[in-house]
Amino acid sequence: MPTTVFDLVIAANRLPVDRVEHPDGSVEWRRSPGGLVTAMQSVMQGREGAWVGWTGQAGDSAEGPFGHEGLHLRPVHLTQDDVAEYYEGFSNDTLWPIYHDVIVQATFHRTWWTAYERVNRRFAEAICEVAGPGALVWVHDYQLQLVPAMVRELRPDVRIGWFDHIPFPPVELFAQLPWRKRIIEGLLGADFLGFQRVADAKNFVRAARQLGGWTSRGDTVMVPTPDGGEHRTVRVSAVPISVDAKGLSELAQRPEVRARAVEIRESLGNPTTLLLGVDRLDYTKGIRHRLKAYEELLDDGRVAPPDVTFVQVATPSRERVDAYAQLGAEVEGTVGRINGNHSVLGSPAIHYLHHGYPREEMAALFQAADLMLVTPLRDGMNLVAKEYVACRNDAGGALVLSEFTGAYHELHQAFVCNPHDIEGLKQSIMRAIEMPDPQKRRIMRSLRRRVMEHDVQRWAERVLANLTGTG
Repeated sequence: MPTTVFDLVIAANRLPVDRVEHPDGSVEWRRSPGGLVTAMQSVMQGREGAWVGWTGQAGDSAEGPFGHEGLHLRPVHLTQDDVAEYYEGFSNDTLWPIYHDVIVQATFHRTWWTAYERVNRRFAEAICEVAGPGALVWVHDYQLQLVPAMVRELRPDVRIGWFDHIPFPPVELFAQLPWRKRIIEGLLGADFLGFQRVADAKNFVRAARQLGGWTSRGDTVMVPTPDGGEHRTVRVSAVPISVDAKGLSELAQRPEVRARAVEIRESLGNPTTLLLGVDRLDYTKGIRHRLKAYEELLDDGRVAPPDVTFVQVATPSRERVDAYAQLGAEVEGTVGRINGNHSVLGSPAIHYLHHGYPREEMAALFQAADLMLVTPLRDGMNLVAKEYVACRNDAGGALVLSEFTGAYHELHQAFVCNPHDIEGLKQSIMRAIEMPDPQKRRIMRSLRRRVMEHDVQRWAERVLANLTGTG
């Protein structure tokens, strides 16, 4: 039976669905809650396309292509060894630290690199299987950096784009990778490379020039063609991702969500000030620094329960990677110490929630919070900052934002901080608490204008315009 082909193919490490097994043995696929899935929904609306990705289940599953909510899904199967070496190993214990300022030390294993090549080849073959003649192929993120060149080798007729959702490191850090030139070659198989920040795009161009010897001119890199003819031009540009601002704003206005926001504050004892942090449990997110600043404010007597309380949502992440398991233990220990020293009967100083929540609950939390603390040590964008702003229809609340996020470059009117500077972080928190409401509302209205105007639909249109050469 011939394979159905499509004019648009999205490829990402994960499919946009999660596999749910019920007690009776039946299987259901549910849409994943991640930011990429939400972002790409707008791209796929009104057009037939395929999505290539891993199911999230390790093993030699016989699951073939299937449809879900109008999308054609083409699974890429990963064995237990693939997950350990390609995903947990090379992607998250080699690349992730290098791309995030080596906050923890990167680990280099040649077997991990071999697995990374093997799995990237598997993705490229799956893409070529479902891509129609002249199709647009849009590859996502650091797990699939070899795929563009592999697809070009197999299918020179298609148009290839790649988007980096995380930072791209300075050449001095990227140079540590033994396979640095191979990664650059892989990415230069694309026609367009998109990054979150101007600095990221410049870092890549500099790496291509200094580590690989490619010629660059402005925002383009010239790549020799295999036949020795004219150079092929790869465009490199910053196209910062965003959120479904209109959808989030509408969700936040639903009566049941607004009622839930009131209920949340009541369940916390109706504090005068509610601080909120929402992160994946990752060492890049600055959770320990945030907790340190809050603890010192408690020690100094500048804040105290029950008037002030802090809710930290930390979604479990990569728990089989040692650095993440250690982080989890440290955070839980710090939360226990803070509550032991500063809680009063019936009013914990901090509420620590180690699991994820659906969109409706998050929208209610965003409305309930007086201060949103987004303090990563390094982050490609951080969509939580934009989600919080999109949900504040009342122009209330305040955003404390790290200058090391991509979001800072768009939302710089927020209460900006350097999370490494604990004293400065404390001052940013107190400024946000103490500033009169009219001034805070002016700031929030300004932030909302930016997020509403530069939403995920506009991001997708810009990337596709660059990919098709019309932008």
